Amino acid sequence: MAIDQAESRNKTIIRTSIIGIIANLFLAGFKAAIGIFSNSIAITLDAVNNLSDSLSSAITIIGTILSGKKPDKKHPMGYGRIEYLSAMVVSAIVLYAGLTSMVESVKKIIHPEAAEYKSVMLIIIAVAILVKIGLGLFVKSTGKRVHSNSLVASGSDALFDAILSASVLASAIVYMVSGVSLEAYVGALISIIIIKSGIEMMMETVDDILGKRADKEVTLKIKRMLNEEPEVRGAYDLVINNYGPNRNYASVHLELPDTMTVNEVDVLTRRVEEKVFKETGVALIGVGVYSFNTGNDKISAIRNTVTKTVVSHDWALQVHGFYVDLEEKKMRFDVVFSFDITPREGMAQLQKELNEIYPDYDIIISPDIDISD
Repeated sequence: MAIDQAESRNKTIIRTSIIGIIANLFLAGFKAAIGIFSNSIAITLDAVNNLSDSLSSAITIIGTILSGKKPDKKHPMGYGRIEYLSAMVVSAIVLYAGLTSMVESVKKIIHPEAAEYKSVMLIIIAVAILVKIGLGLFVKSTGKRVHSNSLVASGSDALFDAILSASVLASAIVYMVSGVSLEAYVGALISIIIIKSGIEMMMETVDDILGKRADKEVTLKIKRMLNEEPEVRGAYDLVINNYGPNRNYASVHLELPDTMTVNEVDVLTRRVEEKVFKETGVALIGVGVYSFNTGNDKISAIRNTVTKTVVSHDWALQVHGFYVDLEEKKMRFDVVFSFDITPREGMAQLQKELNEIYPDYDIIISPDIDISD
């Protein structure tokens, strides 16, 4: 991602988070006052939840500023992954808010206290619900647009808060009409929803930190672009490493004719690196080469036999990088193994089968992992 795009993205995240902080502080103040005057545990907890949202937005700002630091000798790939850590903290805050709400709601179920509502209080809560819905939709959509997990988490939390406030409002109306108090039970139910949301946010962030499978649409697009080059016979072993939102660095192997010179390969490599980055934003920083035999029918027959033998197994997904030296009686190729078998087991079985077919050849099989589509 270009520097100006990164700076624009960070400014958008910070600006959106500041709006969230201001809105949540105002909402927390109004709700806290109503909760204290009406003796409503549900409204008071709702106010506390708005304060936690302000804290989440503040953490998002800090994470964004830190992740925007320029790469240095200690961290040459930059600090982009700090955003994932800040998203983890935000999800932890959401989870904590849900657990706290659950504890307080259970206390009120065991030891109920009568609440006193007035019409003006309910009107204020209704307005707060509309504000929270608007804020949640705005923050979440902005987060998706700039690929910020922290903003998406904050926006989702805001929408859950709106549901919580709506439930509190409904229980208050029921109490005023019938005298039946449901707010503690409603609070417990909504707490479960908030806890579930916090866990889901945390698991999604853990996936980003651990490293997850690259987006299928992106990997297929990159391979398609590489295969469009006339010299390329195939693109394999595409690995995309993520170092923060929109900071992707990739490596790939290209299968090229054995007649190409080093200079021709260099020209091709530079061309595809520029092309891939321009159209996908992925920096292709490593391009390896497989040599492809040209103009030999006997080698083509061997290739077909080997490929047919290998892919007859469900756990052998692909054969590539195939090359045969007829004089030296050597052949080498890579096999992509599925996660249904260990590479050691798969290689041992394939080695045995192919040695029976080609006993005079030295066969070298290199294992590859099913890392991308």
